[in-house]
Amino acid sequence: MVPVLIAGLLAMVSAVVIGPKFIEMLRARNLGQQIRAEGPAAHVVKQGTPTMGGLLIIASAVIPFLALSQYTAEALTVLFITLGCAAIGFGDDYLKLRRRHSLGLPGRWKMVLLVAVTVGAALLLQETQSFTTSIYVPVVGWDVNLGVLFYPFLFLVIAGTVNGANLTDGIDGLAAGTATIMLLTFLAIAGIAWIRSGVPGDRSEVYLDIATLAAALIGGTIGFLWYNAFPAEVFMGDTGSMALGGAIAGFAIVTGTEILLPLIAGIFVIEVLSLIIQVVSFKRTGRRVFLMAPIHHHFEMKAWSETKVMVRFWIICAILCASGFTLFYGDFLQFIEP
Repeated sequence: MVPVLIAGLLAMVSAVVIGPKFIEMLRARNLGQQIRAEGPAAHVVKQGTPTMGGLLIIASAVIPFLALSQYTAEALTVLFITLGCAAIGFGDDYLKLRRRHSLGLPGRWKMVLLVAVTVGAALLLQETQSFTTSIYVPVVGWDVNLGVLFYPFLFLVIAGTVNGANLTDGIDGLAAGTATIMLLTFLAIAGIAWIRSGVPGDRSEVYLDIATLAAALIGGTIGFLWYNAFPAEVFMGDTGSMALGGAIAGFAIVTGTEILLPLIAGIFVIEVLSLIIQVVSFKRTGRRVFLMAPIHHHFEMKAWSETKVMVRFWIICAILCASGFTLFYGDFLQFIEP
């Protein structure tokens, strides 16, 4: 596990060291966040805060990973999804900055590009040793073969997680902190699978490579969080939130734990559901269930400080991730060759 520790440490130190110069560069180029007019009034003061900080996370994580990687198909699949989603987010951020408006890439184009990422991921997955179109449902012990429906399911996993991460990125430190906890969960899953796989071999290398990428992303995100904690000096933008969402979806796919995502990425699910409930309720009854959606803004409107919302969401995220890991440990290890 030495490469895992080195990758995480290098990524974290790189992000912390590079951070000030990176933020200064963003300011010099006037790459500041455009705040939505319909958002919380307290967020107006954040107008102009440097954005696209996701580039810092990606650069800090990818370089150590590539230096230490075994270049297994599984880890490269996660990397492809991460970078593909980051590129979509970068395009969205670029259009927002160019137009000086909070609206960037149209939603339909985001979906088309996410389909392209899904197709690429599917092609890479077919090169992996453990590729299967089946998903395992824990507790009940069902092994469901989706056949060709696996590919639409793959899109739902990637697009759903990415959009959930994007919606969560609305309070200083919220998306970065919760994503770090989720990535730690997948690091633990890969680590346990690596230990379970026993003697060095193909499967052992796969789990070690997955763990190395997870550690590098954790290190990069923690380093970014140093500057993103309230009051934020830099925002990750869609570049960062979509990259982290893509990474989390990718880890679930290559570890065969897609069914655990509603728990591990439970905060994302809550954020998405709160927005859906708000929209449906308003359209059908003319009434709003929440003071503002997504739900983290609801608590802001109830006079909770950003720090209180952030920490409590981190705690909820940790509980959900622990539940997901417990299910993995109790039910999924049977599929890993000792």
